[in-house]
Amino acid sequence: MKNPPVMDAATRRRRAALFLFMLAIGVSMASWVARTPAVRDALEVSTGSMGLVLFGLSVGSMAGVLLSGGLVRRHGGRVVIAVGAGLLVAGLLVVAGGAALEAAAGVFGGLALFGAGLGLAEVAFNIEGADVERTLGRPVLPVLHGCFSLGTVVGALLGMGLTAVRFPVGWHLAAVAVAVAAAGTWTVRAVPGGTGRQDAGPGAGVRTGGVRAQVAVWRDRRLVFIGLIVLAMAFAEGSANDWLPLLMVDGHGTSATAGSLTFMLFAVAMTTGRFAGGPLLVRYGPAAVVRASALVAAAGVALVVFSSSALVAGAAVVLWGLGASLGFPVTISAAGEGVRDASARVAAVSTAGYAAFLVGPPSLGFLADRVGLRNAMVVVLVLLGGAALITRALRTPPPEVLAGPPGEPVPGAAERLP
Repeated sequence: MKNPPVMDAATRRRRAALFLFMLAIGVSMASWVARTPAVRDALEVSTGSMGLVLFGLSVGSMAGVLLSGGLVRRHGGRVVIAVGAGLLVAGLLVVAGGAALEAAAGVFGGLALFGAGLGLAEVAFNIEGADVERTLGRPVLPVLHGCFSLGTVVGALLGMGLTAVRFPVGWHLAAVAVAVAAAGTWTVRAVPGGTGRQDAGPGAGVRTGGVRAQVAVWRDRRLVFIGLIVLAMAFAEGSANDWLPLLMVDGHGTSATAGSLTFMLFAVAMTTGRFAGGPLLVRYGPAAVVRASALVAAAGVALVVFSSSALVAGAAVVLWGLGASLGFPVTISAAGEGVRDASARVAAVSTAGYAAFLVGPPSLGFLADRVGLRNAMVVVLVLLGGAALITRALRTPPPEVLAGPPGEPVPGAAERLP
């Protein structure tokens, strides 16, 4: 077996910088989530009005995600990460100021900036991480996403502690903004310029970096299956993030504190799965690992939905978190295999995943109004089962499939895919 390349100092510094900044993003996101009740109290708004304020985060995130792929193709990942980091810092500072001034519009605007920075940085980071994986010949994206999950655990604990001592939310978020700025500055310096950039040749026009190029990659049947897998796995992760505490409170009659602790258990399980997943991927391959992950997550969701015991349901979220942990990073890694149009493929799958993560789970609320939240989670169960059936798409295809013209079918390739 061919030994993987030795990691030089520049690559080691680049990888460490990506890990650090993803950790900082996780801390910043969880810090905001943990202080949401304090912000609502500072604004003196109803829960419904707070929902409108929170909409700023969704709008900004989707705008950032949709723009990021094309921007990376035009300017490279480092530029996009720098812009995303700047928006993240600005958003946190504006939210902190809006909370201090009791200005709901300010918090909305800050969340929109924060979400835009998050969307830009996340997709660019996946492209950078996939490039490091190709350089090293071993998994990097699971640990990269594990750093985000670890950051959410750290941020949640920090937020709970500062809330307990009644530390001002404005100063809390401002301090987090300073930490994000420091991590972002180091990351931009450590990341090489031009990753993912595709210079337009004569007459290329919009095709190189625009919407057409991003849509064209979906002609690849294998990428379509990978996209379906990431939709299911990201939906499972996002559903827990959005609904798990309420699912335990309303669906199983637990206290609010127990619901929060259950979510913390899920976050710890996600973090553990992502940090421990690398050796499993090397030994068994992405297709087998993601198939097993989807089935484990499905078992956890089934126990949460159908068990009459709150204790069993609470313990089952460990299975849910472990199973969902590797789906997103492994599918993105598979999308970036090969050298042709790798950045466009990673951007396309990342966009699909983040869309499912951000937009899909809230739609369960409409279904829950009719059938109840526990029954609505059956949708997650069905999607995970479907994903487990098509994981053959994650197998590394033959070299002639990888080297084929982008967007054009390769003779015989369809038979090799599910």
